[in-house]
Amino acid sequence: MPEQQLDMISYMVAQGKFPSASEAIRTAVRELIDERGEKLLRRSEMIEALS
Repeated sequence: MPEQQLDMISYMVAQGKFPSASEAIRTAVRELIDERGEKLLRRSEMIEALS
């Protein structure tokens, strides 16, 4: 992970946005999967509807 991103995670933890770096990373991964998963499902449904 780039140093700039690690620094931002440390900053957010220091500001109290997350209890730990691990929790910040877990949250980021969960949000990424939720967002991209929804887009993937919509595309899949659109393709099926057109078939």
